[in-house]
Amino acid sequence: MISVAIESIAAGGDGVGHLQDGRAVFVPRTAPGDVAEIAITEEKPRYARARLAGPSSPSPLRVDPECPHYTEDRCGGCQLQHLSLEAQHEAKSRIVRDAIRRIGGRQVEEIPVVPSPTPWRYRTKLTVAVRGEVMGLHRQGDPDAVFALVDCRITNQPLMDLWQILRTQREKLPADLRSLVLRQDRDGGRHVIAITGTERWNAARLAAVLGSGVSIWWQPEGGAARVIAGVRTGFPVTAFEQVNPAVAARIRADAIRALGEVGGRIVWDLYGGVGDAARDLAARGARVWSVDADRSAIEWAQNAGGPITYVAARVEDALSKLPSPYAIIVNPPRTGLHQRVTSHIARWGEPHGRLAYISCDPATLARDLKRMTSLRVTVLAPYDLFPQTAHVETLAVLEGV
Repeated sequence: MISVAIESIAAGGDGVGHLQDGRAVFVPRTAPGDVAEIAITEEKPRYARARLAGPSSPSPLRVDPECPHYTEDRCGGCQLQHLSLEAQHEAKSRIVRDAIRRIGGRQVEEIPVVPSPTPWRYRTKLTVAVRGEVMGLHRQGDPDAVFALVDCRITNQPLMDLWQILRTQREKLPADLRSLVLRQDRDGGRHVIAITGTERWNAARLAAVLGSGVSIWWQPEGGAARVIAGVRTGFPVTAFEQVNPAVAARIRADAIRALGEVGGRIVWDLYGGVGDAARDLAARGARVWSVDADRSAIEWAQNAGGPITYVAARVEDALSKLPSPYAIIVNPPRTGLHQRVTSHIARWGEPHGRLAYISCDPATLARDLKRMTSLRVTVLAPYDLFPQTAHVETLAVLEGV
């Protein structure tokens, strides 16, 4: 074993120290300030990976994890439960700051993290892995291993109440079940999505146990999800929505506020999903064009009403067909903006026009900022959308010069 001082937290949540030869070493579940006893598990020319054998001198930033699965089962769903909330926020601030400087080539100062109203019971979606008769979550560092889930402390109570029934009903679920998704919609409705192979499934027995207040969906391999029992609903259960609604609403409000006065002006809402930002912009008098590739999300948004033009298409394919905007809001997936999108926005660069970029990955945000040097960054704000995990959401506001 080797003794290493842990200096910081890397983007994936691993602690980072340095070996005697100068290489960085990444060690899961360590804290800045630990002097850790480690065992090397992987060696590369420029870095190494290791497992924690035991902190010989633990950091004062450590806390006792609240979830038994985190320690007893080495659950991989959370990466930072062993850190105090303050230490988690500092780690996330540094992750964003380092990415923007190193990848984006932009200088940023200290950026405090906007906290979540609650660090626990915030998630409105839970994906459960299935391996034969075992239904649960993956172990940290071992995607093939699944432990039986009793309680996920970051998932909200209505879904956990549903899970307490489901976890005892394996025989009423499909034999070829691949995974289960539990989701709560914005109206409080609860949904169970069974993702399976191609074998047909009769959900009547499960519906009788769950009761009539739950929608049971079936998504066979290669097919679309559809309700087969319980409450019939038009909710687009496979459409993207943030799983921490309170913080998501705060980010959206901050992004729209940063665009300034939009009344009577054209605003693009790119990767608009179910249209939340589009409706908020329209309420402020904007003439909104909302684009998303998910047709079910677009249909749901259109049914919600509002004087908004919705376009069901990939963003990179739609831009040339849209009227020139005064302001733009983008909320892309983890892969960030397509290069054609950053090129288009960089050329747009309308004087004093603003771009609000909501990012779920600091590295792709930084890459996209580097591609859009015609716009200057006026706001950079990280949000703790996923407490106890290493994930961080960031709002970047850019302005044409």
